Amino acid sequence: MSKNIDLSEYNEYKLVKEDVIEGAEPSYEFPKYTTQIINQASQNMQATRPKVVGQMSELIQECPTKSYEGWKEWYLNKYPDAIDKATDKAYEGVVNLRDAIGEIDRDMVKAWVTDLVLTKTAEGLIFQEAILKYIADMENTSYRLAKPEEESKGIDGYIGSKPVQVKSITYTAKQALQEDIPVDIIYYDKGSKGAKYLKIYYK
Repeated sequence: MSKNIDLSEYNEYKLVKEDVIEGAEPSYEFPKYTTQIINQASQNMQATRPKVVGQMSELIQECPTKSYEGWKEWYLNKYPDAIDKATDKAYEGVVNLRDAIGEIDRDMVKAWVTDLVLTKTAEGLIFQEAILKYIADMENTSYRLAKPEEESKGIDGYIGSKPVQVKSITYTAKQALQEDIPVDIIYYDKGSKGAKYLKIYYK
């Protein structure tokens, strides 16, 4: 049971795994932190995107067998080079990260923490309220920042009664987290250092 999820109000049911998929899945022992690095490297290089390995959700439905060995044989027959291609791309990403890690020292880490905690936090929150106010004035309505319980639902604020999120335009290039945001998003672009205007993108 995950330590981050309270399941005390849930009923627990059990399925026999062998009834769901025949054959035991292979077990790999990865040293500590290695999967985090490989996962990030894979995301950076888009190593396991559908164009490389196929659309998994569709392929698993297409596969005629529900055993692990059957699925493995069927998939490798259909995509004989996919595993190696994805591995090559992910490993290239690992090498890139390994080279970058060699350049990191304590001063760089301190600069990153300072930028995150002080610069980006203040900048983001100040921009957020300014943008909400600007659009609310434009639409002749009110605005407010989200309460903590609303923030947990993916809401940054309200324009009138409409919940919205406010995100930097750089978010569109950072889809690794694949967030499922249930509200409209207002994007902003602060531009390069010294830029005169804060650009706002709003539907």
